[in-house]
Amino acid sequence: MLKHIVMWRFKDGAEGQSATQHAAWMKQQLDALVGVVPEIRSLECGIDVLRTPVSFDAVLTVVVDNIEALSRYANHPAHLKIAERAKLIADTRVAVDYTLD
Repeated sequence: MLKHIVMWRFKDGAEGQSATQHAAWMKQQLDALVGVVPEIRSLECGIDVLRTPVSFDAVLTVVVDNIEALSRYANHPAHLKIAERAKLIADTRVAVDYTLD
């Protein structure tokens, strides 16, 4: 199994919305991938509540079977649609992928 974690800081004011609104949109869109993208074994998306200077606005944790499944997830049309908008509204994106024992 492989765990894929992504965190975003969103641009306040991008496309006329706040970073908090972007985070809420991202959570709604990513949560909707469950049952649509067959590679997803589990998915959790959260929105930061502390809003400190070192905080990111949103985090995604997805578990898939392996690297090949992650590639299929990443290239699924429903995911690509979200990723395209994320490029416009995200200031920073960081990710880590690791295997589960």
